[in-house]
Amino acid sequence: MGLIILLCIIGFIVILSGIKIIDQYERGVVLTLGSYTGTLNPGLNIVIPIIQRLIRVDLRITTADIPQQEVITKDNVPVGINAVVYFQVEKPEDAVLKIKDYTYAVTQYSQTALRDVIGGVELDTLLTEREQLAEQIKSLVDKETAGWGINVTAIKMQDIELPADMKRVMAKQAEAERERRATIIRAEGELKASENLKKAMENLGSSGAISLRTLQTIESTTANPANTVVFALPTEILAGLKHLLHSNK
Repeated sequence: MGLIILLCIIGFIVILSGIKIIDQYERGVVLTLGSYTGTLNPGLNIVIPIIQRLIRVDLRITTADIPQQEVITKDNVPVGINAVVYFQVEKPEDAVLKIKDYTYAVTQYSQTALRDVIGGVELDTLLTEREQLAEQIKSLVDKETAGWGINVTAIKMQDIELPADMKRVMAKQAEAERERRATIIRAEGELKASENLKKAMENLGSSGAISLRTLQTIESTTANPANTVVFALPTEILAGLKHLLHSNK
């Protein structure tokens, strides 16, 4: 009687061990006596203990860091680049049966693709077209990993570290460019001011208001009118003298 109870308890434990719950974001790859026999969907599933083995595969998007790589650009500038690769398992059976460690494999292949792409462009292209280069790296990695049941959704380059002497040169170039733009802005402002002043003088001369403005200027600049004598020539005389000088030339 005791033996029967013991066998029942063991059988119950074995049955319980065969009950597997697959989460919504997972799939279960089943190997029966070492051979692939199916993929289990989310929910309650039964696996035969000892005979069958369940391998859980996470279908959520996974992020993997690409450690900083020292890459020589096409124009022989050494740069340090680190990136992040985002990927997702689309075919769980392929991810289990065709590659031993798909996360490690994706990271390693991404490093190789990053070196190949960055090594073929110049530094200026790397700094100005970062997103386009990251898209090229993604295409290369995605093409290779598709056979593993993996979909690479994105690759982002985080930091681009330049040599110290290159940083100093670029800082000087940026400062020179800012000074050049400031000089151009000041020159344009002075030109605009001179054009406005010229128009104002022409308007005052044509309307005769320049004489009134002259008197106002004399009054404002004279601190003590009782002790100051100012000789002001009419603008008509000045205009005549100006015309006479031009005619003599």
